[in-house]
Amino acid sequence: MKRILIIDDKETIATIISYYLSSEFETIWFGNPIKAIAWLQEGNIPDLIISDIMMPEMRGDTFLKFIKSSDLFKSIHVLMLSGEDSTSERIRLLSEGADDYIVKPFNPVELKVRVKKILA
Repeated sequence: MKRILIIDDKETIATIISYYLSSEFETIWFGNPIKAIAWLQEGNIPDLIISDIMMPEMRGDTFLKFIKSSDLFKSIHVLMLSGEDSTSERIRLLSEGADDYIVKPFNPVELKVRVKKILA
């Protein structure tokens, strides 16, 4: 079973994502990227990371740069979630290595389809 790491400071968002994906994927949630990095550095490698952008302690775009600059983690797929529907932000994150960008509020069924396409 493929593993998906969810990083979002809103537990309700993570719960919704897990609910829709857990029938086909193992999901793990962290409320901030710093704890997720510690988990990754323990040798846990997910197939996909779904990360919010606006979070306290560390922003999701900073986390994306960390992942994509690491030889150990750069091959992990990353899907970014944002409350901001900005074309320039979407283009920037996709050019920095994100595999996809979904605007909140999102349709969980669409999210699942996009996840399956990334992991196909």
